[in-house]
Amino acid sequence: MQRTVTVASRVGLHARPAAVFVKAASAATLPVTIAKEGKEPVSARSILAVLGLDVRGGEDVVLEAEGDGAEDVLERLAELLTEDLEG
Repeated sequence: MQRTVTVASRVGLHARPAAVFVKAASAATLPVTIAKEGKEPVSARSILAVLGLDVRGGEDVVLEAEGDGAEDVLERLAELLTEDLEG
């Protein structure tokens, strides 16, 4: 199951917003990947991998998870990304 989300934080997935996102992904019961157009999907549980995507504010990312509860996990993570996580 996939979900495309536009990142709302002005700084994108850097520093605090990335840490908040990775913490939430790590708490999920299923493995989740995150990808940016032109880049390979990476584990959403790895802060270094997420930072390495160099996602900027306003860019789209694709979240993917499989298994029981995938829809709920993707919904929670998508909601996080549509918030300004800098504050």
